Amino acid sequence: MPSPVRLLLVNGPNLNLLGIREPDIYGRESLADVEELVRETALERGAEVRSIQSNHEGVLIDAIHAARIDCAGIVINPGGLTHTSVVLRDALSGVALPVAEVHISDVSTREPFRHHSFIRDVAVVHVVGEGVAGYARATRDLLDVIEGRTDGAERAIP
Repeated sequence: MPSPVRLLLVNGPNLNLLGIREPDIYGRESLADVEELVRETALERGAEVRSIQSNHEGVLIDAIHAARIDCAGIVINPGGLTHTSVVLRDALSGVALPVAEVHISDVSTREPFRHHSFIRDVAVVHVVGEGVAGYARATRDLLDVIEGRTDGAERAIP
C-alpha cells in the first residue's frame, strides 16, 4: 500500500501570535486552529500534514530542506519574510517541490513594503486575503497540482 501524500505546512515569524496579534487584520483563530484546518482539509484528500512555525529563518529553511525527502508539496505563510527573505525563496526553489503561498490579509492593500513577495515566483498557488479559510483553499489547490488536476497557473493572482 503506497504511503499517503504528505504536505509541509510552514508558518513564519509572528504567526504563533494568531488570534492575539492585530485580530482586526488577522482574525481570532489561533495557529492551532490553522494547523487543524489544514490537517482536516488534507485528510479529506487522503493526505497528511507536518507543521512547523518558527520566528527563526534558519529553522524554517532546515524544515523546507528536510521536506524534499518525504513531502510532496509545501503550504507556506512566510509572514514578514515574504518581503525580505531571498534565502527562504532560494530554499523553496532548491527543494523543487510545488509551493502554495498563503496570506491571511490582502497584502496588496496594506503598506507598500508588503506589496513585493520574494516567494511569488516559486509558488504555483497563491491565496491572499481570504483569512484563515485561505489555508484550506491553498491546501486543496496545491493537492490539485500534486495530483495533476491543474498546473496552478490559473489560480495565480495578477
